[in-house]
Amino acid sequence: MKKMPIYSISLFIFLLLGWEMAAGSMSELVLPAPSVIFSTLMEGMKSGYFWPHIARTLQEVLLGLFFGGLFGFITGILMGEVEFLRKLLAPYVIASQAIPKLALAPLFILWFGFGMTSKVVITALICFFPLLENTVTSIQYTNKQKQELFRVLGASRWQTLIHLKIPAGLPGIIAGLRVAVILAIVGAVVGEFVGGSDGLGALIIASQGMMDTPLMFAVLILLTIIGMVLYQIIYLLEKKWVTRYMKEKEK
Repeated sequence: MKKMPIYSISLFIFLLLGWEMAAGSMSELVLPAPSVIFSTLMEGMKSGYFWPHIARTLQEVLLGLFFGGLFGFITGILMGEVEFLRKLLAPYVIASQAIPKLALAPLFILWFGFGMTSKVVITALICFFPLLENTVTSIQYTNKQKQELFRVLGASRWQTLIHLKIPAGLPGIIAGLRVAVILAIVGAVVGEFVGGSDGLGALIIASQGMMDTPLMFAVLILLTIIGMVLYQIIYLLEKKWVTRYMKEKEK
């Protein structure tokens, strides 16, 4: 797991102290002190108030990441391998990403209802593109000399894909997954903003309505923690898979 440098920790502590002092001269409605936010966060965790919302958002994030990432990976392989598909689908993929997802959210709510399905679809759509783009790039730019060697040795197209292109493209593919993990949280929260009574995004909207700024900051901290934990999990998987591939490559 990545370790935070001492100077980063020092900067974080310095910013917290500065924030604490600055908040003393302001209304809690405008800028609550870190101590107040932390107290709200701990109280909500101990009472169990946050847990159902955390579970709901986490479900949406993981399901959206799974379906969006899987579909993006498979489509990326197909587009990377088949030039006709790449030329056929590329304009539509780019057009789909040019549309702001916040603008599409009400439409998905209308189609799929106010339940979890609409949020998972929004999240999956946001996660789809990073995996697609990185997979296509990784497949296309595999070392040509190695591809020629596989051809000379009589490897089929499928064998070349499985044993050369995908393993060699793992760093790029997993980099896309790291981006998708962070965007998955954005997708889930956007869906909850537009239509939902459960989840951390809905809790932010509720805290806004109640003018409870400490609660809003506490929810933002929870979202940050979830994002950092998921990112670290992908980072550890990346180290494991890429290191294994590099060791096999050296043999």
